[in-house]
Amino acid sequence: MGHPLYFGYEHPWREFDRFLRESAGKGRLAVGIVFYLISAVAVGGALAAVLLKNLVHCALALTVAFLGLALLFLQLDAQFAGFAQILVYVGAVAILVVFAILLTRGSDLPKEGVFSKSWVVGLAIAAAVFAVLGWVVLQAGPWLPNETAVPAVTVNQIGQALMGRYVLPLEIVAVLLTAALLGAVIVAMHEKEGTKQ
Repeated sequence: MGHPLYFGYEHPWREFDRFLRESAGKGRLAVGIVFYLISAVAVGGALAAVLLKNLVHCALALTVAFLGLALLFLQLDAQFAGFAQILVYVGAVAILVVFAILLTRGSDLPKEGVFSKSWVVGLAIAAAVFAVLGWVVLQAGPWLPNETAVPAVTVNQIGQALMGRYVLPLEIVAVLLTAALLGAVIVAMHEKEGTKQ
């Protein structure tokens, strides 16, 4: 077996995961460490996106959170979801958010306070939702299987379907997204002209 990061393999992330498992012996120490590091990147990016005051910095922190989620998908062997996260969210949505901020409101700090007056209510609702989700995950734990089955559909098969059978819906979605982007730019240009007058 060659180096696990060699991308000539059909499933490079599976080979990398196997390499980490073998290096940790029977335990899953190395995989757990990688999981916690990627999770820390994702949670740190999300917290920075919420807590930073500069809008451009918030958008860039959101990009880091999206990238952390993509790495988690790839570590869980969900290759299509991971690469779609990188292409769609990191490569398109985050850049679109940055352009929208720069074209409309700018990156200057808001004159009024950053926090809403009802932040206590929002914090209580967020804590309640987190508690409910945590309870559901803990209750579902014993019934979850220890080993997941290898997905039957590969990224290659999904790509063949998108470029073959589903090429028309894919192109329609692309035209719709382009029209929405052009509409957002036109609205932003009209708003800027109105503020100058």
